[in-house]
Amino acid sequence: MDTPQKDLSYFRLRLQESLNTSFPEKAHDQKFIDQRSTWAANAYEGTFRSGNAIEQCNEIADYILFEGLHFSKFDTVFQVVCNEFDTIMADEELRPFALKMFNICEPFFSSYELTDDFAYGYEYELLYTEITGTIAIWIEENGLQ
Repeated sequence: MDTPQKDLSYFRLRLQESLNTSFPEKAHDQKFIDQRSTWAANAYEGTFRSGNAIEQCNEIADYILFEGLHFSKFDTVFQVVCNEFDTIMADEELRPFALKMFNICEPFFSSYELTDDFAYGYEYELLYTEITGTIAIWIEENGLQ
């Protein structure tokens, strides 16, 4: 029984895309990317060779590949920028501005226990409000430069 083609580069590319999009702070961590990709590829192959269905192999590999990467600090800042400040800047400026604000807002996250389902709780609303206020003050003091 041959393993369907899902080599290391497949997992590396999927992880890199996710990091580029939602976890820019990890996007250049080659050790993290190499380690996670290798683990996912090995898990996929091992699960497949054990006779599991492709869907189960994918599920296990994805669990390993994306473990701890379900709640994104950057996505939270980006969501605030898009929801609260989209009327004062062009659409193509939203992501670059969110990247700039991410470094300013990142310290606020340390006050919260960030679990994969954090975005569905009351504390998320507090964090959202804190980030919104910080960005509003920053814009007031610095403009949209």
